[in-house]
Amino acid sequence: MHARNHWGGSFEINGGDSSAAEDDQRSREWDRAALQPPQQHHELDETQQSWLLGNHNQRPQKNKYVDLGCVVCSRKALKWTGWAFVAAFFLIALPVIIVKTVPRHKPRPPPPDNYTVALHKALLFFNAQKSGKLPKNNPIPWRGNSGLQDGNATTDVKGGLVGGYYDAGDNTKFHFPMAFAMSMLSWSVIEYSHKYEAVGEYNHARDLIKWGTDYLLLTFNSSATKIDKIYSQVGGSQNGSKTPDDHYCWTRPEDMDYPRPVQTANSGPDLAGEMAAALASASIVFRDDAAYSKKLVKGAATVFAFARDSGRRTPYSRGNPYIDPYYNSTGYFDEYMWGAAWLYYATGNKSYISLATNPGIPKNSKAFYMVPDLSVLSWDNKLPAAMLLLTRLRVFLNPGYPYEDMLSMYQNVTGLTMCSYLHQFNVFNWTKGGMIELNHGNPQPLQYMANAAFLASLYVDYMNATGVPGWNCGPNFITSDTLRSFATSQIDYILGKNPMKMSYVVGFGAKYPKHVHHRGASIPNDHKKYSCTGGWKWRDTRNNNPNTINGAMVAGPDRFDQFKDVRANYSYNEPTLAGNAGLVAALVSLTESGGRTIDKNSIFSAVPPLYPVTPPPPPPWKP
Repeated sequence: MHARNHWGGSFEINGGDSSAAEDDQRSREWDRAALQPPQQHHELDETQQSWLLGNHNQRPQKNKYVDLGCVVCSRKALKWTGWAFVAAFFLIALPVIIVKTVPRHKPRPPPPDNYTVALHKALLFFNAQKSGKLPKNNPIPWRGNSGLQDGNATTDVKGGLVGGYYDAGDNTKFHFPMAFAMSMLSWSVIEYSHKYEAVGEYNHARDLIKWGTDYLLLTFNSSATKIDKIYSQVGGSQNGSKTPDDHYCWTRPEDMDYPRPVQTANSGPDLAGEMAAALASASIVFRDDAAYSKKLVKGAATVFAFARDSGRRTPYSRGNPYIDPYYNSTGYFDEYMWGAAWLYYATGNKSYISLATNPGIPKNSKAFYMVPDLSVLSWDNKLPAAMLLLTRLRVFLNPGYPYEDMLSMYQNVTGLTMCSYLHQFNVFNWTKGGMIELNHGNPQPLQYMANAAFLASLYVDYMNATGVPGWNCGPNFITSDTLRSFATSQIDYILGKNPMKMSYVVGFGAKYPKHVHHRGASIPNDHKKYSCTGGWKWRDTRNNNPNTINGAMVAGPDRFDQFKDVRANYSYNEPTLAGNAGLVAALVSLTESGGRTIDKNSIFSAVPPLYPVTPPPPPPWKP
């Protein structure tokens, strides 16, 4: 039987091999079915109709999918995706657009600390002391060209001895303290170049150093390998002189018209050793200028060979009335150690480190005698600086044998030097106002304080760089913070935290000396030339100096913390080149600008490997 098909016909499918009779019969059946009257059709109930026709009372549902061509997705998913993009735009894209299009306003940097402010000014003092033909950008408006005839009688120096720096309030160029000042500036730049860059003074400091080293190269035949003399001074005077000279006259350097004699040293291991230190340390500062650095190294080696000449061991100042009363040298073995250390760092030549660690050097310089005065750094005594510089080698490179024994002794003495600076050990006297009396209460104490503050601050940075929290002073462990506090207390005293409530750096703070013992600063720049004695009225007037010599650190107070702002009294009121160099070094070491770190490695750039180099592998075996 066939199942009933309400759409007409059977559910069965017959094969293609049915007979023609069967096809004819089926055709007749379809015809009869089509001819039956409508009333004879079988009625479908509601359920069957709903199966076939669906519910005509319900609204047709929308298609829930959207054909995007390459993909078919749900209409609901597409809607949520669109809203997600809108939300992302407002939450992410719109703020980014606003940030990119609105002009940026950088946050104001924190104000510089007092040490940075004072550093800017202290460097300007060197610009005020320049001699020779000044560059157009010299920042001291009341200074001009001067000393253009200096050394014009020296036939072996082309152009004469023009340039360099005047030492203090007079117009004399003392080469011994000038070289020391350049060594100190170079050392500070080598250790703290990043700080100089952070405060915008790196190029300025390099310019000041080069001004000095260019001049020092003129004072001897720097192109030779062996020399027989050094020009040790230009200008000056003899004590009690009544003839026109740098002390008798009160004249602006631009108006000098009196004779300026040149002093010549045919021996001078102290002067030559300091000049070698200045040139060698500067060569490290200028390593980015290969030609100039090489020139400095060559000059340093030449002048140091002069210092080591066994036939030229007389101090440069001995018997010279133009030098001895002012910058008399008390020895030269400290300059041997100091100069040899810098030449080793500049060249890597082991003969220099062998000399610096030769037992004869500390023996003759009394480096291990623990004499308190020998722990005080000055233009005359380089021992504490030289031993700290060599301690650096042991701390960071640890070269071992054959240098270890002597370097460890240098480090021990350096630690004891730092102990001597601390008030609790009573090695030196202190004023009630908090000033350490490194020169036994004698005049001009501030330069020694500044130098000690620099050494102490640098020693702390060496300890911090190696993760050492302190050192021992006998049975007492002293933290590095204690030593840092000493350094800051002494510089703070100079900057105004003293019983006089006065800054001893001109131009810093609200109260500072106004009658500085300085010829150029005390005479008006009014285009009038004052004679040798015609300038005395400016020396003796009670009026303030017409020109402010910014950054000049004066000599300082007495042992009772009292200070007299009197121009004629140089013991209180005269600045010096060497003093300001120590101040600059101390200030840059203490400033927070650029961070509390040192440049550990630049100084060692020329130092060769301290251990045997691993040999290359043998060549491959060939049968």
